[in-house]
Amino acid sequence: MGMASIGVVAVILLGALLYEGQNLQSQLNFYQEKEASLNDQIEEEKERTEEIDKTKEYMETDEYAEDVARNKLGLVKDNEVVFEEEK
Repeated sequence: MGMASIGVVAVILLGALLYEGQNLQSQLNFYQEKEASLNDQIEEEKERTEEIDKTKEYMETDEYAEDVARNKLGLVKDNEVVFEEEK
């Protein structure tokens, strides 16, 4: 009787360990997927940061200042002739 009781307890403990192992494996899979998603977001943000840095560098150039003066302020150089379309 005592051996049977020990056997039942051992089977119950084994079942509990297997159940917890499955729970831990599902949690591990969830966190691995989350990590992959976050790594993708990090890469996207790095690319966005690079684009912003390039735009910032361009905005600090004389070419940008000239583009703004031409397009937004309508300024021209001394030796240029401006042709405008009728609206």
